[in-house]
Amino acid sequence: MDLPWGDEKTVQFITNVGLVTSNGPYGDNIMSAEWTHHVSYSPGLVAVCIGHNKATLENIKNTKEFGVSIAATDQNVLASVAGGSSGKNVDKVSALKELSFKFYKAKKINILMVEGAVLNLECKLFKEIKLGDHVMLVGEVIEASLNKSKEPLAYHEVKYWKIGENIPKPPQEELERIKIIIEKHAK
Repeated sequence: MDLPWGDEKTVQFITNVGLVTSNGPYGDNIMSAEWTHHVSYSPGLVAVCIGHNKATLENIKNTKEFGVSIAATDQNVLASVAGGSSGKNVDKVSALKELSFKFYKAKKINILMVEGAVLNLECKLFKEIKLGDHVMLVGEVIEASLNKSKEPLAYHEVKYWKIGENIPKPPQEELERIKIIIEKHAK
């Protein structure tokens, strides 16, 4: 069964907006990657899923490094431009600079990073896994910087969102009741 892009079932996922930066045969490039995941604490590994034949995929395969920036709520235009065209046809970094967005040189890799993002991760390619119509690239994080003054941009139902009301965890007395029930059903 296929789960096509934009289908009412596939748009139920809530994700962050990863901005994947690369450099290689297509020059400095940026793309939006809805499928950006933290997959390991030790070592720190991050996965991005990229469609076959994308400029970003070819850049990363060539250089074995990439940047991941988690977009902030004030970067919805940046995310739209990064995801709206191919780096094979458009110099998106130059277009974004003309739109007043800023980049900086990564500390440990030859990649541009997104200024003002919530989180910037410099990655060395760790593993490549072909999965259906995408390729999962797992990067080992070699440098990270956090911007505590920003909030992450969320993506749901083909729209951008700001995280809203916090739904608290159950109160301690309920957690204790749950723990007793779980212990009662231990195998």
